[in-house]
Amino acid sequence: MFAGNVMKGAGGTSGGIGQFLIGLAMMCGGFYLLLNSVHVSSGFGLGYRLYQLNSMGMNMSITSGMVMLPFIFGVAILFYNGKNPIGWLLSAGSLVALVFGVISSIQFRFKSMSAFDLIVILVLAFGGLGLFLRSLKGMPESE
Repeated sequence: MFAGNVMKGAGGTSGGIGQFLIGLAMMCGGFYLLLNSVHVSSGFGLGYRLYQLNSMGMNMSITSGMVMLPFIFGVAILFYNGKNPIGWLLSAGSLVALVFGVISSIQFRFKSMSAFDLIVILVLAFGGLGLFLRSLKGMPESE
């Protein structure tokens, strides 16, 4: 903690511990309020379009139900012969496509809030981030 006569602060620098703690508290509170005001929804279902393919004038949609068909065949093949690479490829590929499709179908929206609420949240989050980062920078030595 001490290097000679100089007391080390936040991050091993000569920055202030008070700035570090206040900045950390402001940043955590602000980002918590910001993320708490986001509404997450998804339109995922068996008839929901996961992927849209457009090539050479053809328009084709791949639904989540269509992704489940290779998964079902892959699982059946694996139960018949667990060492079959085609079964593993169908099962694993379908699961990857399904997870990617679910994640890509997520929609984020802000909940209704006043302009004052948004300004307070942004000042807390990014003001705290600024204080936090400034505390990690060394302060000039006063003699």
